Amino acid sequence: MTVEDFKNGQVLLIDKPLTWTSFQVVNKLRWAIKKQYHLKKIKVGHAGTLDPLATGLLIICTGKFTKRIEEFQAQQKEYTGTFTLGATTPSYDLETEIDNRFATEHLTEQLIRNTTQQFIGEIDQKPPIFSAIKKDGKRLYELARAGETTQIKSRKVTISLFEITAINLPKIDFKVVCSKGTYIRSLAHDFGIALQSGAHLSALRRTKIGNFSVSDATTIENFLDAIGSDT
Repeated sequence: MTVEDFKNGQVLLIDKPLTWTSFQVVNKLRWAIKKQYHLKKIKVGHAGTLDPLATGLLIICTGKFTKRIEEFQAQQKEYTGTFTLGATTPSYDLETEIDNRFATEHLTEQLIRNTTQQFIGEIDQKPPIFSAIKKDGKRLYELARAGETTQIKSRKVTISLFEITAINLPKIDFKVVCSKGTYIRSLAHDFGIALQSGAHLSALRRTKIGNFSVSDATTIENFLDAIGSDT
């Protein structure tokens, strides 16, 4: 790719590694492009945040294509991952320690599979308190880490597919296809409530955004190699 390619606009499909923030990926790629092509500045942004504990598809836009970020963000997403039943955490995932444990002896495969039907279609969902949503100018996770409690409004989201792909209690694997704004962590939490067993998200991978697939994505290292960067 040439410097003009990046300025005119590129859509880069990156397979985000575990523990990286989406912002760190953007910063890494922006720095590498600027350094490699001797640029003072270049617009680079991502089309939809992935939590540090999630992996998978991150759409990165450069140059003039950053104007298309909202278009990509609005598209349907597909995720795979694992819920752990029998325990909850304040963040609804593994970012925080387990705060409550629940019985799981009553759980059956039929109950688990049947309960997914409660979450198909348009549903009301509350985002996790540990999220990047802003309230009064502060990120919710900042308030949560400071020990502050806050009321979070529920929002309408649409789940078009919620499929259990494997059951090895207390862990269950799933596939979800959902609208913009859906929190899979909240789905894990709400699913645990519906099962009367508690649950939290223990693994998450974004596999698709619209027609873009993680199978077509590259790693950060391979992208840097492709542009000849030693960063």
